Amino acid sequence: MDSLSSHLPQLPGFLPKWLLFIATVSIFNSGQSYFGGLKLTRRVYEAKPAEVTGLSARTFGTWTFLTSIVRLAGAYRLNDPLIYKLTYATFIVAFVHFGSEWLIYKTTKFGKGLLGPLIVSTTSLIWMSMQREYYLSL
Repeated sequence: MDSLSSHLPQLPGFLPKWLLFIATVSIFNSGQSYFGGLKLTRRVYEAKPAEVTGLSARTFGTWTFLTSIVRLAGAYRLNDPLIYKLTYATFIVAFVHFGSEWLIYKTTKFGKGLLGPLIVSTTSLIWMSMQREYYLSL
């Protein structure tokens, strides 16, 4: 019987494990967008919760699930230049989306609902920028 560790990313360092963790959490977030009602999605867009509809929540869930797939690929294939760039791009998209919802569209507030996505996207972008040469040289 295989141990759990044999299913974890085998690349060295913590970045691949971080990507696996973030992808896994995001998959659960996608599920709640489809099956959990609007309560949690409205927390993210707390400045204008009435603008969150079933359709927008499911669209958000689909987008989140797609980024999860790319991040899962990144967790296991971070040494592939194309996968690295695509994984990095998912965090750019997240940062731009949440930043614009906060600063331009005013649908979210600087608080609990926004902090998680901003911290994850910013941390991941900085970390991946700093580790790019390391992983692409493996």
